[in-house]
Amino acid sequence: MHISYQPLWDTLKERGMRIADLRLAAGLTTNMIANMGKGEHISMKTLLRICGALNCDIADVIALEQDNNFANEMEK
Repeated sequence: MHISYQPLWDTLKERGMRIADLRLAAGLTTNMIANMGKGEHISMKTLLRICGALNCDIADVIALEQDNNFANEMEK
């Protein structure tokens, strides 16, 4: 499994916000934004700051997705 930040990008788009707006509202660093853009992990504290800044649920920020290799292994 891996974490997808697609819900976050969708939430920002729905609200007419840019990533720079989120960075300022949540007090994020450019490294945190870059890590999310690469699909890398960020801390739960950071996720909570994003949810607080956007006044949203964590499901509006991240989603868990199955890796194809994992799904293939489960079928065997």
